[in-house]
Amino acid sequence: MKLGVIGGSGLYQLEGLESLREVSLQTPFGNPSDSYMCGTMGGVDVYFLPRHGRGHRILPTEINHKANIWGFKKLGVDRVISVSAVGSLREGIRPRDIVLPDQYYDRTKGSLNHTFFGNGIVGHVSFGEPTCKALRAVMAKVADEAVTELGVDGVVRVHHDGTYVNMEGPAFSTRAESNSYRAMGFDIIGMTSLPEAKLCREAELCYQSMAMATDYDCWRVSEEEVSVEMIIQTLTANTKLAKDILRRLIPALPTARTCACQHALKHAIMTDMTTVPPAALEALSPMLAKYR
Repeated sequence: MKLGVIGGSGLYQLEGLESLREVSLQTPFGNPSDSYMCGTMGGVDVYFLPRHGRGHRILPTEINHKANIWGFKKLGVDRVISVSAVGSLREGIRPRDIVLPDQYYDRTKGSLNHTFFGNGIVGHVSFGEPTCKALRAVMAKVADEAVTELGVDGVVRVHHDGTYVNMEGPAFSTRAESNSYRAMGFDIIGMTSLPEAKLCREAELCYQSMAMATDYDCWRVSEEEVSVEMIIQTLTANTKLAKDILRRLIPALPTARTCACQHALKHAIMTDMTTVPPAALEALSPMLAKYR
């Protein structure tokens, strides 16, 4: 098993990796956010990538998700866990809480950048269940145990599911937008996770986000408007907890995959492979090798 970890706001490195080395990749889709920091933890090969780059220099809309996920696939990763900062759209999801989203709603405008297909090859993957149920179950169990053992169970709650609405940013929501998302039944809001989930599905990688709530967005009129300062105050505590959970989670993951994620492309390719341009075949070779 090889595990990919994507670090979000506040999480730019993963301490505790042994035999650490950096791998820089050039992909057919451009450059990933940064070098992949590779090592082992608990006997598991881990590949860590900060989605905003070290130093947090890449806007959410500037992230080259295709390059990031292609790089994981090329490196032999079969599962991807992401950590991200989100705003809460529910009273019951408090700042510091953890949400393991099982559904997404797309409010972006760049969906062509969220697929490997195109340029002569057409594919349609199943996305009714956008995250890996098996991976989420293990993460939920480990996160529950971690908050209890670390003595933060009165401060942090783990929500085993939820709907993540993906906006573009970089500005936060208007109050009208925030209230409309609440009326539509969404639970959390962020700017980065949905493209990762889509591309991981196309790459046949298991994917699950660990979303860390930093604020109540701006729907609560009794609250101050969301500011970077408010978010940073919570990010530090969230980042420490995320690292603690990852250190427990990585050795607990089962070696073998039994989920359907690994066969996501089996019936997805619509194009006659003999007609696909060579450049497109080469670009998608890490995903299509077993189907050619």
